[in-house]
Amino acid sequence: MSRKIKLLAICLFITTTFMHAQTFLSSNHAMKRVKTADKYILLPVEEEEGYAHIRVIKDNQVVKEFNCKLAINKTDYNVPLNVSEYGGDVLLDIQFLGDKRSIGLINNFACWKDIKATNVFDSKNREKFRSIYHHTPVYGWMNDPNGMFYKDGVWHLYYQYNPYGSQWENMTWAHSTSTDLIHWKNHGEVIQPDALGTIFSGSSVVDKENTAGFGKDAVVAFYTSAGAAQTQSIAYSTDNGETFKKYVNNPILTSDVPDFRDPNVFWNEEVKQWNLILAAGQQMNIYSSKNLKDWKYESSFGEGYGNHGGVWECPDLLKMGDKWVLICNINPGGPFGGSATQYFVGSFDGHKFTCESKPEVTKWMDYGKDHYATVSFSNAPDGRIVVLPWMSNWQYANQVPTQQFRSANGLPRDLGLYSYNGEDYVSVKPSPEVFAAFEKKPSGRLQSAAYIEVTNIKSNASIVLSNDKGERVTMVYDGKNATFSMDRTESGVTDFHSDFKAKTVAPTNGVIKSMQIFIDRCSIEAFDTEGKVAMTNLVFPSKPYDKIIVKGCKVKIYELKDQK
Repeated sequence: MSRKIKLLAICLFITTTFMHAQTFLSSNHAMKRVKTADKYILLPVEEEEGYAHIRVIKDNQVVKEFNCKLAINKTDYNVPLNVSEYGGDVLLDIQFLGDKRSIGLINNFACWKDIKATNVFDSKNREKFRSIYHHTPVYGWMNDPNGMFYKDGVWHLYYQYNPYGSQWENMTWAHSTSTDLIHWKNHGEVIQPDALGTIFSGSSVVDKENTAGFGKDAVVAFYTSAGAAQTQSIAYSTDNGETFKKYVNNPILTSDVPDFRDPNVFWNEEVKQWNLILAAGQQMNIYSSKNLKDWKYESSFGEGYGNHGGVWECPDLLKMGDKWVLICNINPGGPFGGSATQYFVGSFDGHKFTCESKPEVTKWMDYGKDHYATVSFSNAPDGRIVVLPWMSNWQYANQVPTQQFRSANGLPRDLGLYSYNGEDYVSVKPSPEVFAAFEKKPSGRLQSAAYIEVTNIKSNASIVLSNDKGERVTMVYDGKNATFSMDRTESGVTDFHSDFKAKTVAPTNGVIKSMQIFIDRCSIEAFDTEGKVAMTNLVFPSKPYDKIIVKGCKVKIYELKDQK
């Protein structure tokens, strides 16, 4: 090959693979032209810095905009921006917002040299605290589970997602599916922000009778459009939830209440209509509809009832036997600080929910620190009520010691009802699919992913999980005082937030005879076998717990089945 041809080939490679130039317009404003044949450009993130607002411009039109903590001093990790859908030729208009923590000239920021092009985003897990058998995002931030439904043997999970960093921002719905509630397949972003705002939490239903006119068995998603105000919108899918088209007449529901969000919709067979419940400040509003588009206000519930230590969020209204349960997630106000899930048992006639307990009674679904935004799968099989929580706490969720991703979902749980001392309570049990993920024969070895069966529990029993670093978690059943506790104050890495160290205590509502404890790399979930106690706590041991000391009980340890 001649020298001239070689030079020409090199020049072509440079211009077609990645050509970029930035122009500095002020101390906090720059533009960057990107031309590449690759699918992605990698945006370098530095979490200690403030946000930059990025507008992606194609043919003089803004085609996408989002916030990203572009690196100033150093790059913590990268996130991908897909430019292939715009032909690989875009202009990035970048404004650094607010006061930066570091002082320096914009042209010296680390991001300019670290922005790169690639055809494949490396999402290989490098986090030692990533859960093994709990759902996590491949990368980026996750919080509330959204729009969950079951159809044709597949469990669909949508979730609050930030694709441009591992902290809360740019709320979008991402999508995962599973056939067993344990192994999840990632499908990426499915409902993205638009002119009405970012996409907050909501629900989905299978419209079996085509009441909305989108088609028989269409999946209809309800979500909060979070713009200048919070309004309710819908999108529909005719391909089993893989893709959605937004309804042209959004929003479908508005209010002058600032915190007006998280619509949860269900078909009420008793009154042959759809009901919708959503959070409005510190109460829940209930609506009815025949067609999923036009909604009539029916009533509100909440004033004077239960815990009001924070904003009410993410409701669900579920029929259990001849009673109804209203789930109300609250932040803050949890029993041990931060976010948690309370609930109310009562009756519902399609118009009004009536709580059967006294207003001052507060019932918690889980007594750990890390159980929030719990809602159910719509259309679940065999009459089951299957719920999934977000496994974190708003006190420290943005600071937990991971970077490639943040947050996991707790284990799926099946709900029921039981009575104790004249009150009805929700029973919480791990879904049967969870047990199927573990070996049938005990191994006796404690590993970073394990199921511990606890039997023959006496009135003063304890279980201590530890490692040779002196890190430990202590669980105690106190039969005399009818409590179960979990102490994680010496559990490992705890210094990332002052509110993380905690000892959580749950009432047992009677005698505990056996328990089920599930350990993953960064979590411990404990359940009374009868469903009377549930406790979910994050832990970050510098080395996996491999020792167990038991007193006043017997244990069997089961290993996770081969995940390959």
